[in-house]
Amino acid sequence: MPVVWKFAKQAEFAKICIRPVDNQVQSSSRNRSVTIEDIEVAPPQKGEVRIKGCSLQQNACPIVCHTDQYTLSGVDPEGVFLVILGHEGGGIVESIGEGVTSVAVGDHVIPLYIPECRICKFCTRYRAALKTAQVTAGSTVTVFGLGGVGLAVIQGCRVAGAKRIIAIDLNSAKYELAKKMCATEFLNPKDMPASTTIRAYIVSVTDGGVDYSFESIGNVNIMRFALEFTHKGWSVSTIVGVAGAEQEIFTRPFQLVTGRTWKGFSFGGYKGRTEVPGLVEDHLSGKLDIDSCKTNL
Repeated sequence: MPVVWKFAKQAEFAKICIRPVDNQVQSSSRNRSVTIEDIEVAPPQKGEVRIKGCSLQQNACPIVCHTDQYTLSGVDPEGVFLVILGHEGGGIVESIGEGVTSVAVGDHVIPLYIPECRICKFCTRYRAALKTAQVTAGSTVTVFGLGGVGLAVIQGCRVAGAKRIIAIDLNSAKYELAKKMCATEFLNPKDMPASTTIRAYIVSVTDGGVDYSFESIGNVNIMRFALEFTHKGWSVSTIVGVAGAEQEIFTRPFQLVTGRTWKGFSFGGYKGRTEVPGLVEDHLSGKLDIDSCKTNL
């Protein structure tokens, strides 16, 4: 019998409780090594859900995201210490508080860091035409950074029907994996001849620039480059990477006046409760390859 994954309401994930006593990875200050400690929490209160946490020993998915390392480094402007790291994965509902109706004890659930209440204007308004960037069939795309996020972007571009997907990274060892995700070309800026820049090269081989570009690193300089790699008239550059605290992006107004659009999003522009179940189905059917993006620790 297939497992049914459910998604709790916004109020029900206002606090995610862990098991009464469990080993949790905790850090007391930035740039410090983490420790594994026993943490006690109260039973779930009104509108709360307690989830049996994920672990490799339970044959469930791990909950650690690279953003946790970002927080631990001290660069994350929203990082607060003490902190229990780990915010992604799946689990099983162990107990529920008063008023919880969308999940029951024993349900397999996926906690999401962006809630969807289905009531406020942010949840009921259809977001910018089909997942922010609107990549169209037959288009040309560049993706900066080939970590898990960049590889997911490549897969999204493939599903949208992009004809050329140019993957850019300083690590040439990532090319084969990007190719598996259906990137059509790979560029390493370190391998470019001294007589040309990677921007000049991209512009020359794409008839003036790409239709869509994605920055999935979190480098404000690359964010500007990504915009400048797109062509005038109409094109879209989307920021996916998370930059450090107090960093700012900048560009010449001329880049935007001539028709380029600069966008950004979190969580892919998806509505969690409504659309993430579809992503789960896409993975189970083989439409999306998530396993290849995992790092086994």
